[in-house]
Amino acid sequence: MGWKQSTFFVFKGTVLISSDTLQKIEALAAQVATREGVQIYDIEFSGGAQGRILRVFIDKEGGASIDDCANVSKGLNLLLDVEDLIPGGKYNLEVSTPGLDRNLKTKWHFEQAVGKKIWIKTAQAFESFGISHKKLKAAKQISEVLAAVENDNLKFQVEEEALLVPLAKVEKAKMVFELKVNNKKNKNPHHRDSKK
Repeated sequence: MGWKQSTFFVFKGTVLISSDTLQKIEALAAQVATREGVQIYDIEFSGGAQGRILRVFIDKEGGASIDDCANVSKGLNLLLDVEDLIPGGKYNLEVSTPGLDRNLKTKWHFEQAVGKKIWIKTAQAFESFGISHKKLKAAKQISEVLAAVENDNLKFQVEEEALLVPLAKVEKAKMVFELKVNNKKNKNPHHRDSKK
């Protein structure tokens, strides 16, 4: 009878988990999420002196609610207790939405961000991707509205020039939250200006 050896990652004496185990957790989370009418956006497992945390980010069209998070948390917690997938004892499970400034990691994430402002960082200067825009060719990061995801490239429109950045070259990316402030003067007819 054979057995499969798993590699577990240890960081500063804390047992983290293998990529195989993380995939099994993702499959369980997807099962619960589907039942609750949401999608798994991302999963992270981190550990340290303050304890280990399994973070599950969920989303759906129109945004996931607090009730969605609570329902996924309850369902996933039960399955994780039964399956006992996470070695090393105690950990905390957190289920939340990815937030307004969410990380972008997969092609699906970028496709959901089309038409919105995002920030990306690459290891190489943009000119190595054939970008000749004088202000951007030496740059390694950009914060612009994502015009499209074409094949495996992110397309930005900067000063009437199309910039294509290969998705595989993106090291980090996230949504950029911009607060729109209404600067209209108070048009309340009963409002008195104290300067008069």
